[in-house]
Amino acid sequence: MEASFVDLRKKSAEIIKALSRKERVTVLYRGKPAAIMEPIGVDRSDTRVPAAEHSAFGLWAERSGSPSVEEQVRNLRRRRYDDL
Repeated sequence: MEASFVDLRKKSAEIIKALSRKERVTVLYRGKPAAIMEPIGVDRSDTRVPAAEHSAFGLWAERSGSPSVEEQVRNLRRRRYDDL
């Protein structure tokens, strides 16, 4: 189902009924999708992976000679005029 922001105000009962039928509601702003409303408890088709289990997590873990995380953050936060 698609609904505009005006429909959210004026036809909220119909939108709630659509959500209770397990339908997704796409909210349009000036004719373009702005948000998606979906009922709570509906399984989504996309499979999300927690960050700790993502393949990019710890990408440089085996890299030798790299500074620790604390050193990298300290280098990023240092004052810029130290580089002059």
